[in-house]
Amino acid sequence: MMRTVVAGLDGSSESRAAVEWAAREATLRGLPLKVVHVWEPVPEPMAQAPLLGAETQQHWSERIPRETAEGLRLRHPGIEITMEQSSGRPADTLVKAAQDAELLVLGSRGLSGIGGFMMGSVGLAVIAHAERPVVLVRAGEQAADEHQSDPVGIPSAAAPYRPVVLGLDPDGPDDSVIEFAFDAAARRSALLRVVHGWNLPPYYTYGLAADPEYHDEIVRQQSAALSAVLRPWRQKHPDVEVVEYSRPGSGANHLVDASREASLVVVGRRVRRGPVGFHIGPVTHAVLHHATAPVAVVAHN
Repeated sequence: MMRTVVAGLDGSSESRAAVEWAAREATLRGLPLKVVHVWEPVPEPMAQAPLLGAETQQHWSERIPRETAEGLRLRHPGIEITMEQSSGRPADTLVKAAQDAELLVLGSRGLSGIGGFMMGSVGLAVIAHAERPVVLVRAGEQAADEHQSDPVGIPSAAAPYRPVVLGLDPDGPDDSVIEFAFDAAARRSALLRVVHGWNLPPYYTYGLAADPEYHDEIVRQQSAALSAVLRPWRQKHPDVEVVEYSRPGSGANHLVDASREASLVVVGRRVRRGPVGFHIGPVTHAVLHHATAPVAVVAHN
């Protein structure tokens, strides 16, 4: 069964940007695009209010999906596009939609309920529970933003892609996260920038910080560990140019900085099947809130 690229639509500018990004990604992957429009039922008293009456509900449940599909087919004639409408809790519906998806694409900001996906609720809940890759796209994201500037300094979709950025910890690498990043870079013919932030040993501050040779040795060890993890992947993907960036400091800060010149940031999330709550991880959580490029979160065991 062929997987699809799935995008969540709620009519907000964030979700529209996500749907457009998903259409471009479906084109890169040669896959169909399925747009899932989730309609969260409005309580009866609110449904009778002037701003949430029958006409408004019809607009949200019929007109927005129809117009979105028409526009997508005009702008992206080379891919198969289907629309699916569901009524229920957005987070639950989108997690279910992601089960058979190649990846799920969502807008990263907005209001709750019928106003949009909110990073603090629906978006984070989907990321925390989906076991397929989830990409978060911010409002206003356009095709040209993923590309380098043209000769006169203007970002252009006709120019090469900006780098793909991968956040990687050599102490706990996961093949699915690394494969996703290399594949994304290969499809874009883009450079892959691998970012590793690490902390100095606790005892470093106790007199050893003044020894430059010791500091340089730590840097060499960390860089060597990163290179060792990436060596077989370089061999597997010889056409992908890789730049390794291993520096002391917060991995989240390094990734956020790198996102300013990236077409896509790739981070991992360990799957936790606890009965209560969810966990994304501090680095991934910080990147989701502060990165300026689309962020792909790849779940792994």
